Amino acid sequence: MTDKTITYSYTVMSQVMLPGQANQAGNVHGGEIMKFMDSAAAVVARKHARTNVVTARVDELEFHLPIFVGELITCKAHLVYVGTSSMEVSVTVEVEDLMTDQPPKTALTAFFTMVALDKKGRPLPVPRLKLEKPEEKNCFEEGRKRYESYKKKKAHCGVRNTGN
Repeated sequence: MTDKTITYSYTVMSQVMLPGQANQAGNVHGGEIMKFMDSAAAVVARKHARTNVVTARVDELEFHLPIFVGELITCKAHLVYVGTSSMEVSVTVEVEDLMTDQPPKTALTAFFTMVALDKKGRPLPVPRLKLEKPEEKNCFEEGRKRYESYKKKKAHCGVRNTGN
């Protein structure tokens, strides 16, 4: 299994927000945007692992700005941390009003943990992440700490996987 760089699976996805995605005031439902973010995270993880993936966890989901009908959202997603079968993906959503000359602004951010699965639905080892820049190494270390903290918290609270 060959190590892969962060740029190998980096993904950008965009879409214009439509009336069916919003409430009566024209604000786009947060769940609609979260779904789009999850799709972007899945693309990154699938490109890296070249197998089916599932979402295991979403951390630090933050809404920074509202998004309205007619605005363009762009998800930018990249790997931060890779474990044995899990991958942490950083997803940033930028919003742009296509009727103005204003630059895009960050509207949401989150970390998605994706797990690679084999054809029987069991966790599958993934390629390691080849870190090329100091900031990539720093982000990887922060991701590792989040992963270890979550595992410790999960064990402390008696949470266990009830799947097959």
